[in-house]
Amino acid sequence: MRAGLAALTLSIASMLPAVANAAPPAGLVLFDGAPRPRIEVAAVAPESTHVLHGERVDAKAAIADKFPGSEIALARSAGPAGAQALTLRWKNIWKSGVRFAGPSFDLRPYLERGTLAFDFKVDALDGGGIVFRVGCGDDCDRHVSYVVPGRAAQGKGWQRIVLSMSCFARDGDDFRAVKHPFQLEGTGSGQVAIANVAFAQTGTPNTPCPDWRTVAVTPDTLNESWSISWWLPRHRQKLDEVKRMVAEGKCPQLVFIGDSITQGWEKEGAHVWQQYYARHHALALGFGGDRTENVLWRLQHGEVDGIDPKVAVLLIGTNNTGHRRDFPAITAAGIERNLEELKRRLPRTRILLLAIFPRDAASDGPLRGLNAQINARLPGLADGRQVFYLDVNQAFLRADGALSVDIMPDWLHPNEAGYAIWAKAMQPELERLMALPRL
Repeated sequence: MRAGLAALTLSIASMLPAVANAAPPAGLVLFDGAPRPRIEVAAVAPESTHVLHGERVDAKAAIADKFPGSEIALARSAGPAGAQALTLRWKNIWKSGVRFAGPSFDLRPYLERGTLAFDFKVDALDGGGIVFRVGCGDDCDRHVSYVVPGRAAQGKGWQRIVLSMSCFARDGDDFRAVKHPFQLEGTGSGQVAIANVAFAQTGTPNTPCPDWRTVAVTPDTLNESWSISWWLPRHRQKLDEVKRMVAEGKCPQLVFIGDSITQGWEKEGAHVWQQYYARHHALALGFGGDRTENVLWRLQHGEVDGIDPKVAVLLIGTNNTGHRRDFPAITAAGIERNLEELKRRLPRTRILLLAIFPRDAASDGPLRGLNAQINARLPGLADGRQVFYLDVNQAFLRADGALSVDIMPDWLHPNEAGYAIWAKAMQPELERLMALPRL
């Protein structure tokens, strides 16, 4: 795994041959009391944008039919030291924001040692979260989550945020023609203000960000605005469930580990679970939204301690794809790290590693393509002794590769029929592994 990550670790400087000898440009100021020339400021809604022409723009009417009870508003307001600012207020919505756009900006000169800086004030964020996005070209942006520090900043007045541009740049990103250089995005409910937004060629960052090369293998809790309230309580609930099963003499002989698709065995797949797995005192350790680093955290914090199952089924990685667009090698490294942890904690357990399920309606969908590239790496993680690989994906697909809403209504999560297909396709290999002598 380490060798694979090392091969990916290229310096940001290696991305800049075209500008190495160029004259250094001035800093790019997006907003300093008013939008700079060529800069358009707009409120962002899930399916529309609303340009700020005067003192205020309100998207409530535009989103009312599809998102009743939701609100998004952007207004000019008082900023730090008498400057002008922009205040974004949103309520009960999965996506809102303030976007700074223009004709086209070359951000490459800011990548090597540059920063993105702005003044930021959090008025309310108890039920929401913040993401900072920087564009990297057509249909390309990179983001830094600010949910936990954002909530900690609530009510503390204006703060200066300085982020390294390396937080937003990955190997291969272009950045030469960026129409949407910056967007502050809000989820859930909240109110924040922003002022004095600018890119600079040099600067001293004061706000940390994850390293995209190692985030998938670095254990962490799931710190999304919609997960904070239930994720750790569910983890504690699962620890109690394991203790109760052991105390009742029903130590799990089969464990499923994964994300919302695995969690679905407790909901849409509950009837199928009872039919196939209840006799094994099976345990479902699925958490919606989990990425590889979140599974790793849970494993390191006791979720499989004290049990000795015959088989553990691992299905993880689709949220690395959907949430961050992780490179396939990065996600595969995260899956390998999960396997290493499982082998260490469950030395007598055989692990059935599943190919990441198909997503997107059509066979050429971009997220399905990323998952396919990850899956191509997974057979190499199986050793034929403790770790075994199985791809059941064709069972979900039509002859033309399409994924039916009759199986996965959102082209991601199975319904009851989808869980029945999964169970039937996996059953021969699962039965074989369950019947093998213990390691």
